[in-house]
Amino acid sequence: MENLLSMRGASRRISNDFALQNVDLTVKENEVVGFVGPNGAGKTTIIRAALGLVRLDSGDLNLFGQSFGANADEALQRELRARIGVVMDTCPFPSDHTVRQAAASVSPAYPHWDWKRFETLCVEHGLSFKAKVKSLSRGMGMKLQLICALCHGADLLLLDEATAGLDPIARDGILDELRAFASEAGHGVLLSSHITSDLERIADRVVAIDAGRIVFDLPREEITDVAGVARCTAAQADEVMACVDRARMQRRDYSVDVLVPDRFAFTEAFPDVACDRASIDEYLHFYLGEADR
Repeated sequence: MENLLSMRGASRRISNDFALQNVDLTVKENEVVGFVGPNGAGKTTIIRAALGLVRLDSGDLNLFGQSFGANADEALQRELRARIGVVMDTCPFPSDHTVRQAAASVSPAYPHWDWKRFETLCVEHGLSFKAKVKSLSRGMGMKLQLICALCHGADLLLLDEATAGLDPIARDGILDELRAFASEAGHGVLLSSHITSDLERIADRVVAIDAGRIVFDLPREEITDVAGVARCTAAQADEVMACVDRARMQRRDYSVDVLVPDRFAFTEAFPDVACDRASIDEYLHFYLGEADR
């Protein structure tokens, strides 16, 4: 499958306290990539770099097979950005604009803008064309951004906390939209989210970042369908850590949890130790917490 987005060895010093460090990230055609990490880890900076809004100190950035970045030709930047739909964590439209005016302010930048689809999606998601942006809740502001992103013929969606603030029913509808979008030829999605249950539902791959570094990049099923968390005594944990490659351990007050890469193989080898299915949250916790390796 074609890489819609490819970032290789991306580095950028942002401040004395933070830098992107040798980041590799791809989004392939028909793929939903979940992007996770704590606040301040670099998720939004990566999305801004992918849009050419943050100049890299080193590394390569390609969009749709073409070299891209803050140094790219201005006409090329406009052409490639027109193929990207963006939803950021705050609503960018002027507060005094109506919903229709907000759309009208961005539609000229996109040659394939579809007003009919915009109107249909607004009705489906309960957005009044006459509502002022300042009257919208956070969730409705996110909906407006996402609707705009879906209405200009984008091939790649870059979403930063796009489902934050939505009620469960609305969130389910948005996730269905994203999965349907990614299934179309030439499309892909990068979804940054703290709501890992959303990623468990629609992500094909999960990438985690912490302190500007990628800490894992795995198919989602390797985390949620194959990996496990073993509930061990201290003695059992020591034995597991000695025998199981890539295991990670976290001590609790009265027990020890061990992340194992294959819970089925683990259960065969250690039938007396309970081993639960891992969630993305748990998997991430072992990589971001003080885990022993």
